[in-house]
Amino acid sequence: MIKGFIFDLDGVITDTAESHYKAWKKLSDDMGWDFDHEVNDKLRGISRMDSIQVILDHNNTSLDAETLAKLATKKNDIYVASLETMTPDDYLPGAKELLTHLRTEGFSVALGSASKNAIKVLEQLNASGYFDVIGDGNSVSKSKPEPDIFLYGAEKLNLQPEECIVFEDAESGIDAAKAGGFHSVGIGPKERLGHADLRFDTMAEATLFEIKSYFKDLF
Repeated sequence: MIKGFIFDLDGVITDTAESHYKAWKKLSDDMGWDFDHEVNDKLRGISRMDSIQVILDHNNTSLDAETLAKLATKKNDIYVASLETMTPDDYLPGAKELLTHLRTEGFSVALGSASKNAIKVLEQLNASGYFDVIGDGNSVSKSKPEPDIFLYGAEKLNLQPEECIVFEDAESGIDAAKAGGFHSVGIGPKERLGHADLRFDTMAEATLFEIKSYFKDLF
């Protein structure tokens, strides 16, 4: 039986993708690196340090670990500054409604995000009250496509993976959910998320009615 839901943050609850893109673009421009939306798409769902490695690989460049860490921090500072303009109006359409519905029906809810700024984002959205457990980039050492962040959320909810549905917008996130034995819902295009158990183009379509209808044997 489904007792819990675990949500990724960026691209599911809210969309900070453009803010991330602008921060990586600013850093790349300062460093003289090539960076565009195509490269940015490869960063979806992965950690900050993994992201900067993707950018380096794209530019056939290598740096020592200390320099990488400093640059990742610089990017993060640019990004965090942009979060100050985020408000409770910045939920993706349908996200707040689904979270509210899950609360009224008594489901357990966790966040499972690679972001180390997840708590700040939730505070800006006034969304913390929807989550029983916050799993973020500080919670586990291995990021997606490893299932650790979702396993962390399930453990803190006192649930088994098969009792939880994971919401993700990244291919690596669905890979992580499957690796951990979770049910999965993808939010986004089929070419990226066609391997999810259930997929919606947008969060607005992902109502609890639709989810229950698909996973009817599990409710």
